[in-house]
Amino acid sequence: MVKEEQNWTIESGASLFDLKLNEVWAYRDLLILLVRRDFVSFYKQTILGPLWFFIQPLFTTIIFTFIFGNLAGISTDSLPKPLFYMAGITAWNYFADCLTKTSSVFKDNAAIFGKVYFPRLIMPLSIVVSNLVRFAVQMLLFLILMAYYYFAGANFNISWAICLFPIIVTLMALLGLGAGMIISAMTTKYRDLAFLISFGVQLLMYATTVIYPLSEAIKKYPAYAWIIEYNPMTPIIETFRYGFLGQGSFSWLSLGYATLVTIILMLLGTIVFNKVERNFVDTV
Repeated sequence: MVKEEQNWTIESGASLFDLKLNEVWAYRDLLILLVRRDFVSFYKQTILGPLWFFIQPLFTTIIFTFIFGNLAGISTDSLPKPLFYMAGITAWNYFADCLTKTSSVFKDNAAIFGKVYFPRLIMPLSIVVSNLVRFAVQMLLFLILMAYYYFAGANFNISWAICLFPIIVTLMALLGLGAGMIISAMTTKYRDLAFLISFGVQLLMYATTVIYPLSEAIKKYPAYAWIIEYNPMTPIIETFRYGFLGQGSFSWLSLGYATLVTIILMLLGTIVFNKVERNFVDTV
């Protein structure tokens, strides 16, 4: 069987909105190889290997339970503390990983980009997909924890909003991808952003309902609650908790706002990414 050849024309005047999705599909084998590379290279020469997928959220949950749940006494909406924190950590980790790793795409792959042509969008997409594998493993840990507390008689209920789970995952991926592409394009000229993004994401977590419910923030800090409410990750995490645990401040309006922000960031990210990829080799 003769494989049909694919011929592409590389044009400098292509539209900034053109994602070249037909080329991305043609290079899907490369996408799979990059996902496999990310997985292998990250855990190469480690003793525990993929077990780190479980260890990181598990230890983070234990620390959050001890510090914020026990010492600080922050409310968890009557949910078991480890279950509450695990839900927030699982959702936040996927978004944060997509954002931080996508934000250094141009810098980390400058050598490859300067030698061979392929759709540049393949790189950030491979990051989103490879992080999806990690997210799936951490979701499994979260579901195991849910099963444990269910049989232990904990008071929580799965709600109808669990049907929104595919939409929630898509929003987290696209939000991290869009914001990451914007930052990645900016780091080609402003290297300081590469240093700011790592702890900037950590600070952003405290402005998101990962370690506290939105209801608690509104009740105790009404003057600053608007910062948390306008964070697009807040309605995403609240919907995630509401779907799986039956607790959370679910609102169609808030979820629609998060969707709108995600679409805007994806459009801006696409424009900036397509513009910078044409001449970034001269500046990186």
